[in-house]
Amino acid sequence: MGRTTRSNFSPEFRDDAVKLVIDSSRPIAQVARELGIGEATLGNWVNKYRREHAGEEAPLTVNDRARLREVERQLREVKMENEFLKKAASYAGDICQEAASSSFSRIAA
Repeated sequence: MGRTTRSNFSPEFRDDAVKLVIDSSRPIAQVARELGIGEATLGNWVNKYRREHAGEEAPLTVNDRARLREVERQLREVKMENEFLKKAASYAGDICQEAASSSFSRIAA
C-alpha cells in the first residue's frame, strides 16, 4: 500500500532539490530517487518554481544557439530518413505481398 503519512520538508531542502533538477537538467525521477522523495512531490516543486520564475531564464549563449541549430538540423535529417525508410518498407512489403500472392496462385492452379 502507499504511504499514508505526510512528510514535511524544509524550504531549504525543497529549494536544493529543485535546483538539482533545474541546474543539472537531470530527470525529476532520477533526482527524486536519489533524494528518497516522491517523483510527484518533486515534480510539483519544480513546476511551482518554473511558474514563479517563468520570465527569468537567461538568454541562450552563442554556443547554446549554435548547438540548438545543429540539433534541429539533425532532427530534420532524421525525420527525412525515417520517412524514406517508411516508404521503402511499405514498398518492400507490397513486393513481398505480390510475390506471395503469385506463388500461391501457381500452387493452387
